[in-house]
Amino acid sequence: MDFNTTAEVFKALGDPHRLKALHFLATATPECCQNGEGVCACDLVTSLGLAQPTVSHHMRLLVQAGLVTAKKRGRWMHYALSAAGLQTVQTLLDGLKAQAAPVSTCATSAARSPAQAS
Repeated sequence: MDFNTTAEVFKALGDPHRLKALHFLATATPECCQNGEGVCACDLVTSLGLAQPTVSHHMRLLVQAGLVTAKKRGRWMHYALSAAGLQTVQTLLDGLKAQAAPVSTCATSAARSPAQAS
């Protein structure tokens, strides 16, 4: 596991505005703003209620983490979810889950008193 890449992905997911942006990209419809080529940054500005430079900053971090793709069309950027990036997150979580030791077999948890465990 590449811990630096993993940290970058989870850092990108660790902000409520970026999570809202991902949700908006996932739920955008043609009636709203999805034009088949992604969602315009102008629609994200309206949806998130943030200034354009702030939206651009958040989207840049999501693009760098590989969770979103970006293409410039005219003067606006258009964003879409990256299926490969979302699959990477799922794979990372599945890997952690597979490597996690069951709590009942951990020697240190058995040695703790009930008051220390909480």
